[in-house]
Amino acid sequence: TPAAVGRVLFAGLLALGLSAGASAASAPDYLFINKSSEVLIDDATVKALFAEFVSAKMAKLYPTNKWGFATQVEGGLTSGNTCVVTARVMLLQRNLPVTTKLLLFKPERMATTFDALPNASSAQCRELAKNKLQEANQALRSVLAP
Repeated sequence: TPAAVGRVLFAGLLALGLSAGASAASAPDYLFINKSSEVLIDDATVKALFAEFVSAKMAKLYPTNKWGFATQVEGGLTSGNTCVVTARVMLLQRNLPVTTKLLLFKPERMATTFDALPNASSAQCRELAKNKLQEANQALRSVLAP
């Protein structure tokens, strides 16, 4: 019947639209290097925060074939149980030719945050590391793609 054909056609167009929207919403494919302390923050968390950090606007201003990012979260607990954390995110030029998958350590832009939390547990220290990396990402995003 014509109504059934219309429903099938509508469902197909809806599915096509949803898949196009999902691909447009995916994070740009930047070369990304994580050099963070696994004790403070795991690789999956860093990658998830990076996916939230990059945007289509950023990729338009800083094309993925010319730029990449590096992240570094360092620190830990002192002997007095003070958690000390430094988080840094850097925009770096890609080494040419692009196919080398290398970044030049000549930061174009960089954001660094740091903090200390006295009498902290390991879990509190990891949470502080995550928060500081989010803060560094937000600071750099405000400069790169306001």
